[in-house]
Amino acid sequence: MPIDGVYDPERPLARAYDVRLLLRLWRYLKPHTRQLAGAVALVLLITALEVALPYVTKMAIDGYIVPRGAEMPMAERFGGIARLTALFFLLAGASFAATFFQVQAMETIGQRVMHALRIDLITRVLRLPVGFFDRQPVGRLVTRATNDTQNLHELFTSVVAFVFKDMFLMAGIATILLALDARLALLSFSILPLVLAAAWHFARRSRTLFRQLTLRLAEINTRLSETIGGLAVIQLMGREAANARSFKDLNDLHYRLGMDQIHVFAVFMPVIEVLSAATLAMVIYFGGGAVIADRISLGTLVAYISYMRMFFRPIRDVSEKYNIMQNAMASVERIFALMDETAVDAPVRKDDFSPPAAVDGAALEFQDVVFSYTPDQPVLNGLSLRLAPGETLAVVGPTGAGKTSMIHLLLRFYEPQQGKILFQGRDIAGREAAAVRQEIALVAQEPFLFSDTLRANIFPDGAPDPARAAALLDAAQCTELVQRMPEGLDTRIGEGGRTLSSGERQLVAIARALARNPALIIFDEATAHVDSATEDKIQAALANLTRRRSAMLIAHRLSTARAADRIAVLHHGRILEEGTHEALLVRRGFYHRLCQQQV
Repeated sequence: MPIDGVYDPERPLARAYDVRLLLRLWRYLKPHTRQLAGAVALVLLITALEVALPYVTKMAIDGYIVPRGAEMPMAERFGGIARLTALFFLLAGASFAATFFQVQAMETIGQRVMHALRIDLITRVLRLPVGFFDRQPVGRLVTRATNDTQNLHELFTSVVAFVFKDMFLMAGIATILLALDARLALLSFSILPLVLAAAWHFARRSRTLFRQLTLRLAEINTRLSETIGGLAVIQLMGREAANARSFKDLNDLHYRLGMDQIHVFAVFMPVIEVLSAATLAMVIYFGGGAVIADRISLGTLVAYISYMRMFFRPIRDVSEKYNIMQNAMASVERIFALMDETAVDAPVRKDDFSPPAAVDGAALEFQDVVFSYTPDQPVLNGLSLRLAPGETLAVVGPTGAGKTSMIHLLLRFYEPQQGKILFQGRDIAGREAAAVRQEIALVAQEPFLFSDTLRANIFPDGAPDPARAAALLDAAQCTELVQRMPEGLDTRIGEGGRTLSSGERQLVAIARALARNPALIIFDEATAHVDSATEDKIQAALANLTRRRSAMLIAHRLSTARAADRIAVLHHGRILEEGTHEALLVRRGFYHRLCQQQV
């Protein structure tokens, strides 16, 4: 169930701690309950050891340093002090060891939870429909997988253990203070309402600031990603100064929010220190009077002062950890909202497991398909089109006619508002998107290559035997390209294949499509900016790619369309004309006019 139905990172956080978010987060903690219980047990032990230290000091003062009652031999006093000193060191050493293992346990839990959460997040993002990324900047999504998951790590390692420790420590100290002197304890606790009021005011002010800071950081990441990705265009247009000013404005906003956060924190901490000092002053005044009146011992007063200092330390710790808690809860909200986006844009459908069966001899069929990216602006408007088994169909049309949108719908990147798309006789809406894509290979207009080796790009599922690989490379016209590489197929190419030319990237993409041996080939032609020799290679590789397969060519240059078995002319989201190249020329219709424009 989505948190709010829509992934909206700007949505205000209604409550500081949403129970639903905490319950979902518990699913990641549940496998580590044994380790968590052990860490909490260690926290209890550490708390008991820390609380015991001031009491050992009281025993030393009252029992041996300033003993009350009968005189005690000097040797016995020194011996007692030595024993209590040894006990003090023993307790401190045990506290050190317990703290070490507790921190180790919590760090391990935090790392494992962060690892599992990040894997789940990336898995969900990989399954999101392409339309989602039209609305969300990449930098913001990167922030979800990096900064936000790191905030959760700090939540587990810094907050959970310290909250348990501080709660137990405050409860333990309060109990001991009441046992030492109830009247002095109640007098000291009279300051607590002021402390709670200051903490509530701090929490209310800081919650909004923390969320805004995280959002601004996501915007900074987005702007940096766009700037680096479009650096060549920025320099070409001379926009360096303008982009720097725009980034400065965004960074200034982040700086001001950070300073507001510091201001809130800078006010809160001195207030706590003043209240702590006022409490100690009251303890010294009234406790000192009680010592003079011989109502309590000097050791009790010294221990009492130590306990009061310890009592305010958790309050300061809680205020500091509250910052992390606020940041973490905002991060949890955004992470789970992003995970829920899968259910929003990709509704679960009933899978169709019926065997493939061609409909009226068609391997692919669009039936009255209506699709729009924005409401009331249809890109495809009642599109109907058939592709027979083994046929090569060229789809031509002016820019904006809807050619690329056809591909997006067929590959289930988007869903049509009306109509059906049948592939091998089955409605693709009733099949898993991954199953449909497994049977289709796309050679895009701008092929995307990974920053890896040629082998990994052409054979992502593992290379076949050498003879089969060589035949495939030869069919894709890639043999010469591989031979020119210093390490052959094991040569690493740059990010996006930038070390290769546009035509070479096309050839690699054709080789990758051949390696998949798909039932349907979609080729989005992009040969307008390659030389004649490279174009000839692409055409030869394309002929090998489409042999004995159904193929759809998105033809930008009509010279490519002539080789197809049939041509469909797409205009304003509808098929305007269909036929062979010669037949369409004879009709002297829209296709004829397109040919004249390219002469």
